[in-house]
Amino acid sequence: MADLALVFHWTPRDMDPMTPQELARWWLKARARHEGEETDG
Repeated sequence: MADLALVFHWTPRDMDPMTPQELARWWLKARARHEGEETDG
């Protein structure tokens, strides 16, 4: 959840209603976005 907060600027309140499956999908999107930012350099 910290990854989502960092990348998307979400609070715990934003993520609380999400299911574990939703969080996992968003985590993959956050990871892809963050990795893309690192390589843009």
